[in-house]
Amino acid sequence: MEQAVLPSKKRIDSIDILRGSIMIIMALDHVRDFFHVGAMTGNPTDPATTTPALFFTRWITHFCAPVFVFLAGTSVFLAGIKKTKKELSVFLLKRGIWFIVLEIVIFNFLFSFDPLYHFIGLQVIWVTAISMLLLAALIYLPLPVLFVLGLAIVAGHNLLDNFNSTDPAKIPLGWSILHQQSFRFYAENRSFMVLYPILPWPGIMLLGYCLGSLYKPGYDAAKRRRKLIAYGLSAIVVFVVVRWINVYGDLFPWAEQKTTTATLLSFLNVSKYPPSLLYTCMTIGPALIVLAWIEKARKNWMNITVVYGRVPMFYYLLHFLLIHLLCMIVFFAQGYTMAEAGSGFMLFRPNEFGFSLGITYLIWIAVVASLYPLCKWYGRYRATHDHWWLPYL
Repeated sequence: MEQAVLPSKKRIDSIDILRGSIMIIMALDHVRDFFHVGAMTGNPTDPATTTPALFFTRWITHFCAPVFVFLAGTSVFLAGIKKTKKELSVFLLKRGIWFIVLEIVIFNFLFSFDPLYHFIGLQVIWVTAISMLLLAALIYLPLPVLFVLGLAIVAGHNLLDNFNSTDPAKIPLGWSILHQQSFRFYAENRSFMVLYPILPWPGIMLLGYCLGSLYKPGYDAAKRRRKLIAYGLSAIVVFVVVRWINVYGDLFPWAEQKTTTATLLSFLNVSKYPPSLLYTCMTIGPALIVLAWIEKARKNWMNITVVYGRVPMFYYLLHFLLIHLLCMIVFFAQGYTMAEAGSGFMLFRPNEFGFSLGITYLIWIAVVASLYPLCKWYGRYRATHDHWWLPYL
């Protein structure tokens, strides 16, 4: 399907198409953060105050981070087919360390536009890095052991919710890094936020790594699709049943609201920080079914999404740079001054700044479309060159 559009080094189109799709959707959430009028003052997933359109604008982007980390695990398995365990482990160690530097030095600047780094945040690149570092040691274990370990982390980490502090000011740093999101000031006008605690992200990557075994050369494609559908449906059933029981699997139980629609939103409003068992089932389950469907589907839009899916980190950094640059341009065009730019956290984005949801969608489409030529060029470059640094970007 795609080889005529973009040459590849024996890549698996279905994985790249799914990854590209969630990368495109991910940009919607980041555009919303910078351009929607209520992004800094309201909660888009609060059933009592949101609208269905705003809720699902946020909800659909829930799929992005877990599917990204899950597929990163799958890609690690596939990369290891032609490597020894030692070679793969060393690669994961180097890439994990590089990702941590990338998160702290480069992404934090793109997020804040503050060269003095008054704000430091640990987000999805950080937990991807930590997951890779752990996987570098764990890949020597048998695949069934890794599957059980990944499942135990994802299914069991919510048991730790009972140890969370109810006072944000009293959350120990170590506990915050491990399991509970926190925001703290560590010096005058300097802050540090653990937006993505480590658990259960290594478990999600481990499960993705195990899924990679279904893509080994010679594996029966029809059997793989049946397994993907079975795994996906199982995850969805777990989500519906456990969420309905309402006693485990998420920080926030659902509750009956004033309307049926609001009650449905409450049911779907599961915890992302950190991703609960139910959050993971709700997102990974449908993604596995889509992955099975993509294998046999032949749609024109797939020729577009695969381009983004083959250069995910390049696209990730570039789209954040473009969004923040556009925000800064609009900020000054609307008459704001440098004195109103703020400090540390998302410069050039005042709380009262922004547009309607419709305009936000138009900006999202323009951002994604404008990056297509660059992503296509870089994808071709990666596919036809072997520089040592290419696997790291």
